[in-house]
Amino acid sequence: MLSLKNVQSGYGEVKIIWDVSLEVGAGEIVSIIGSNGAGKTTLLKTISGIVKCTGGTIQFDGKDIQQMAPHEIVSMGVIQVPEGRQIINEFTVQENLLLGCYKRHRELGQKGRDNLVSYVCGLFPILEDRMKQLAGTLSGGEQQMLAISRALMGQPKIMLTDEPSLGLAPMIVEQVCNVLVDLNRKGLTVLLVEQNALVALEMSRRAYVLEGGKILLEGTGVELLHNDKVREGYLGV
Repeated sequence: MLSLKNVQSGYGEVKIIWDVSLEVGAGEIVSIIGSNGAGKTTLLKTISGIVKCTGGTIQFDGKDIQQMAPHEIVSMGVIQVPEGRQIINEFTVQENLLLGCYKRHRELGQKGRDNLVSYVCGLFPILEDRMKQLAGTLSGGEQQMLAISRALMGQPKIMLTDEPSLGLAPMIVEQVCNVLVDLNRKGLTVLLVEQNALVALEMSRRAYVLEGGKILLEGTGVELLHNDKVREGYLGV
């Protein structure tokens, strides 16, 4: 479904991503783990077209997307849940959700939009109670649920999820991860960037370790959980 070959990117003359190649098959959860500054977020932004790809190729469903604009990539079904949630604090929960399906607003119609809102509220029932509340007044966990739900409103084929556990209580992390796993079981493909290696590897079919903008290791989630370098460097064992 998603294929990166020798991808390079960065900011101006500063290169962050160096010849990264990875694959995400349809129906998989694939994770990218690594320390702060490893290039994980930059890599997701490169896939989404937010950061310019300066070398290599990115294909989605067999089509080159590395030179497409971000809105074109979203239209293909590649939708990101950004690090830090990036919800609009001054908008209500409902308004934030409806932004997620903005490109298909007319096509969906009122009934279609209402159905999508009902769907995401079924995943995170607390959002239904908060629908008219300003998003900036939500707790951190509720904001993360809103960010994931906003992405789902766009009906992604693949969801790029950046640090979903960041700053959340363990109970909320478990709830969010359970929803992601359940969505995957129902067919959603997920590329997960996560600093919490244990959470990521337990969820993932396959995983990559990114360090210094380069792929250091790859394997199944189980293999990397038992890899000595990963256990020492990321699991504190």
